[in-house]
Amino acid sequence: MVQDTSLSRKLFVGFNYTFLALMAFLCLFPIIHILAISFSSNQAVVKGLVTLWPVEFTTASYKYALSKDAFTSSIGVSLRRILFGTLVQMLMIVHIAYPLSKEATQFKMRTFYVWFFFITMLVSGGLIPTYMVIRNTGLIDTIWALVIPSAVPVFSIVLLLNFFRAIPKELEEAAFMDGAGHFKLLWKIYIPLSTPALATLFLFSIVFHWNSWFDGLIYMNDISRYPLQTYLQTIVTGFEMDVVSEEDAELLKELSNRTFRSAQVFLGALPVLLVYPLLQRYFMKGIVLGSVKE
Repeated sequence: MVQDTSLSRKLFVGFNYTFLALMAFLCLFPIIHILAISFSSNQAVVKGLVTLWPVEFTTASYKYALSKDAFTSSIGVSLRRILFGTLVQMLMIVHIAYPLSKEATQFKMRTFYVWFFFITMLVSGGLIPTYMVIRNTGLIDTIWALVIPSAVPVFSIVLLLNFFRAIPKELEEAAFMDGAGHFKLLWKIYIPLSTPALATLFLFSIVFHWNSWFDGLIYMNDISRYPLQTYLQTIVTGFEMDVVSEEDAELLKELSNRTFRSAQVFLGALPVLLVYPLLQRYFMKGIVLGSVKE
């Protein structure tokens, strides 16, 4: 293949790189700006001197944030939510997507159940009925109120069942001839061959549970049970810091509500920023393969 080296081609490629670099910078700018504020002194932030680099570098905001019991306990709640929520979601996704990936001749009720799950993507019971169900089942103020309502993400099920349908049927027939059952077929063949799709859905689940804040606000009555994002929402919308010790008073000389909030917001975003690059190579492959129906 002859490579096009014309001037118009070079201009086109140069424009694309410039445009994409600009878009990437616009996406990263808020994160970098918040990070710079969190490491800057109160005086520098008030004077508007901070843009993309810390001014009068200090870690006082992070020391104060990590010393707050409410902040550290909210991190613990979010970690437990991710542990239980992701485990439950992945188990439900796999065990629902597998039978729905079969043909109607193999699973006679397949069409009914596909529509049964699909209709939930279009309509829902509403906020008040959902809250009443959570309350009447005794889940208020428990970690399961944050896990069970989102245990069956239908969009993820659709992605995975289409991925399963793309696996050659010959593998399934050979496994059945060797005496394998459906559970063995699922765990020994389908799941190992579906690593890109499962990694993508795993990332979806982590990001969903880490970023959710509204359910914690309505299902938790005690602030000590708030997940991290719910706690940060209360901080950003007007929570004021209170001095409880001489050590805190010394730290407050170097920070303000703005630097303190910036530190907490960045700490809240950090886990996702660290996890995404590890799973990014599976992300696009899983989305593309799972979105094409055979």
